Amino acid sequence: MSQHPDPRHAERDDEEVTPVVAEGVDDDAVESNRRLYTGWQWLLFAAIAIAYSSFHLISLNLYPMETWSFRIVHICGALILGYGLYAGTRFADEGHARSPAWLGWLSYALLIPAGYALYQVFMMQSAMNDGAMRIAPEIEAFHYGYPLMLATAAAIVLSWSFRQYRHRLSPADLVLMVCAVASAGYLLVMFNSPLRASTGTPFAPMGISYAAIAGAALILELTRRVAGLALVIIASIFLIYVFAGPYLPGFLGYPGLSVGRFFSQVYTDAGVLGPTTAVSSTYIILFIIFAAFLQASKVGDYFVNFAFAAAGRARGGPAKVSIFASGLMGMINGTSAGNVVSTGSLTIPLMKKVGYPGRSAGAIEAAASTGGQIMPPIMGAGAFIMAEVTGIPYTEIAVAALIPAILYFLSIYCMVDFEAARKGMRGMRKDEIPLFSKLVKQVYLFAPIIILIAALFMGYSVIRAGTLATASAAVVSWISPYKMGPRAILKALQLAGTMAIQIIAVCACAGLIVGVIALTGVGARFSSLLLGLAGVSQLLALFFAMCISILLGMGMPTTAAYAVAASVVAPGLIEIGIQPLVAHFFVFYFAVVSAITPPVALASYAAAGISGDNAMGTSVASFKIGLAAFIVPFMFFYSPAMLMEGSWLQILRVGVTATLGIVLLSATVQSWFFGPVKQWQRLVMLVGALCMIYGGIVTDVAGLAIGAVLLLMQRGRHGGGTPHTAASN
Repeated sequence: MSQHPDPRHAERDDEEVTPVVAEGVDDDAVESNRRLYTGWQWLLFAAIAIAYSSFHLISLNLYPMETWSFRIVHICGALILGYGLYAGTRFADEGHARSPAWLGWLSYALLIPAGYALYQVFMMQSAMNDGAMRIAPEIEAFHYGYPLMLATAAAIVLSWSFRQYRHRLSPADLVLMVCAVASAGYLLVMFNSPLRASTGTPFAPMGISYAAIAGAALILELTRRVAGLALVIIASIFLIYVFAGPYLPGFLGYPGLSVGRFFSQVYTDAGVLGPTTAVSSTYIILFIIFAAFLQASKVGDYFVNFAFAAAGRARGGPAKVSIFASGLMGMINGTSAGNVVSTGSLTIPLMKKVGYPGRSAGAIEAAASTGGQIMPPIMGAGAFIMAEVTGIPYTEIAVAALIPAILYFLSIYCMVDFEAARKGMRGMRKDEIPLFSKLVKQVYLFAPIIILIAALFMGYSVIRAGTLATASAAVVSWISPYKMGPRAILKALQLAGTMAIQIIAVCACAGLIVGVIALTGVGARFSSLLLGLAGVSQLLALFFAMCISILLGMGMPTTAAYAVAASVVAPGLIEIGIQPLVAHFFVFYFAVVSAITPPVALASYAAAGISGDNAMGTSVASFKIGLAAFIVPFMFFYSPAMLMEGSWLQILRVGVTATLGIVLLSATVQSWFFGPVKQWQRLVMLVGALCMIYGGIVTDVAGLAIGAVLLLMQRGRHGGGTPHTAASN
């Protein structure tokens, strides 16, 4: 590899170099509002987390529960753990005075109405067991509903101002944990009786609505703590729409729903217990446990070291390592921002070391980490929701995602490579990276992922395949340096319980939004709007659908972003004649790339925090690097062969020409092919790229012709296009 002629690099080459070895990638990230218990409190919450993970493994594989009951317990467990582990405000340890004692006693006083509501649940259960057909309305209101809602609302407000030490539980959060049990307990009693059939009708007990109101408030507050305000604000707007909708003009207006009718139905499979929770309580929790087992056996460290050994010596090496590492980590990490934090803390400083500006380094990491969400076989959690919503087998979705994922990562790779060539950047030296020969000896650490893929394509259910892969992660660790004994397995189960809180809260909150869409019919009105636009131009309808998907996804984790967009936008795309798989992939892609779309780009903001650069500048740069992701979804519509829909000849032709188109697009953005590219050549390149990306036979031929002419011109003028050539030009 040619080196940069800058003498500073020569000085660096003379220095004694310590090889870069990834460590700590698998460590549990501790958020700023996460409690750090000690002593018996640590043991208590570790036991709760282990019990929560074990409950899911047992229920999914050995002793299944009734569906609604299972999902209610699933959400309730996450609420108990979430309020135990995440504080509602800053800690007293951080330079803030601890709250006065009277505020603590006021919080403890709320245990009286919360505990009384919980006591009434047991009394109601006893009455139903003794043959009662329903509970008296005054008991449900004055002895259960009002005390529960009062305790919930007051404790949430108190939790915003009560400052406690980081190693201690806030009394307000203890009240919220009791309220979560009281809300879930009542729903379990009623939904396991004939009264379950009355939900959404005038005959539904008002107690269901009281429990649902408290449950919705608890879900919204926990979502605020673990995922920020964006999703909470969007969910609140949708909830306000339920009661404000009848007064709105135009297509937004609808006849209206009463408080009782709406809330008696929103905490059923029409909303909170619907598709999003169905997925989080089965596939997502199972793959979180799988990821926790992989982390416990230090597979994340191995993935990053493997990426360094494989790609570190190429020009701009750390940037290419970032692409490979983020793609690999994306298979075991369900959030774009989480990916950035786990791999970016190592790759971003190294990118800056070889010459990338802080902004470019952060943007590359953000774009690569976002791509982890579209990388088969796991594809973050969104793919499981897609399978649940569409009824399309998960294996078909994973296969369909293959070509788009390759195109996305190829695009980022070319962007990185062309920028490195243009700036004359070096790769990492052999003595700066781990030995590939040594890492190859541990290639068996990929076995759990290979077993997962093999089991899925052999026809095993997702649950059975995930369980086998989890067990294999423990077995494989026995021949690695990080052997998993009983203690490590318990640690993995504890980690899984903790990791699951955010995604479960997000899915439950998204379920509220899905419930509003289903019960008010606002999704159908969006569909009619798209249908009207399609009458003018299908491209205009797709562009509008793209904007809505990105807008709904801004500031939200991938799972929630896709769940909401799939409810609002996808039905409209199907209505205008687009195949369900194409429509949902279109929405899914834009929900994913909302993480790098200005002005609210979570992955870019996380990367900017590590690189030290401006957050908005980083988000604009990551948008540019991930540009292919904004074009590829339109390819699904014009060329369904991109999603493996069609003959093998069509799929091969579209795959090859789209690949060449992506390379030309990257060259256009970076103004570099085999050397510097003139402005008029960039314009021609863009036309050629779009022709090949479009996927038609005529456009493919035109794009290939343009590409061939530009290739000959560049080769003739610049030869090999090495960094030395770049410098001389």
